[in-house]
Amino acid sequence: MNKELISNTFKDIQDSICESISSMTSQEFVEDSWNYDKGTGGGRTRIISNGEIEKGGVNFSSLSGAMSDKISSKMAGEGREFYATGVSLVLHPKNPFVPSIHMNIRYIERNKKKWFGGGIDLTPYYVNKNEIIHYHQQIKNICDKHENMNYFDFKNKCDEYFFIKHRKETRGVGGIFFDYLDINLSKVFKFVKDIGYGFTDIFSPLYLNNYKKEIKQNHRDFQLYRRGRYVEFNLVYDRGTLFGLETDGRIESILMSLPPSCNWIYDWKPEKGSDEQDLYNYLKPINWIDSE
Repeated sequence: MNKELISNTFKDIQDSICESISSMTSQEFVEDSWNYDKGTGGGRTRIISNGEIEKGGVNFSSLSGAMSDKISSKMAGEGREFYATGVSLVLHPKNPFVPSIHMNIRYIERNKKKWFGGGIDLTPYYVNKNEIIHYHQQIKNICDKHENMNYFDFKNKCDEYFFIKHRKETRGVGGIFFDYLDINLSKVFKFVKDIGYGFTDIFSPLYLNNYKKEIKQNHRDFQLYRRGRYVEFNLVYDRGTLFGLETDGRIESILMSLPPSCNWIYDWKPEKGSDEQDLYNYLKPINWIDSE
């Protein structure tokens, strides 16, 4: 694969997503370009905040260097030298009826080993089942366009990956997760591009249908409480966060995914029969789309 072609495509995907989000929200991104001082390359961190998207970021990076022994022992391939490029985004909307969303697409080389990885997952605070079904169907439609890109396999991996072990619950309602896709890289690249360029169509109905909904204090309080789970997962389990820390990555970009504010309340439990309690019925693997 041509690393420059992949990197330039990921840059264009970042541009496309940022333009669409800005158009939807009337908010502007602030760009912070940076260099990777532990090797070569760098990236563009773009942050959006203080509006209908309370905090979000769309990051692009393309860098190479030497990984630690700890990371190299957990990753496919041989040697310590690596090349990685990708786009990673997280959006934390202000309105609790708009879900938080995460997407990542990446290409990695380690010596002769080359592969794509990525995924997209959704973290609602209040569940609208029809919207979640539509969200999953949109992702499945992308998968179905590409040979051997099985939505159900990727969905199961997403449910497994975004499981908060110490809470015994999933972070949200899933999506897809894939890694080490290394057979017929040119075809995989087309799939990864469709995920990246398709992000706005996936997110826009979730945002536009909900961002004007009236909220009360209990809605905001619950959103802040559940954001704490997001922080717990990212700092304890997330591979991207751990990889960035182990490779001396740029800390501001690594921690961009964290929400602007959150809350922990000792032994808090939702009121029985409440909309808040209803969320917990969905924090487990669920077949949102019937398998054929």
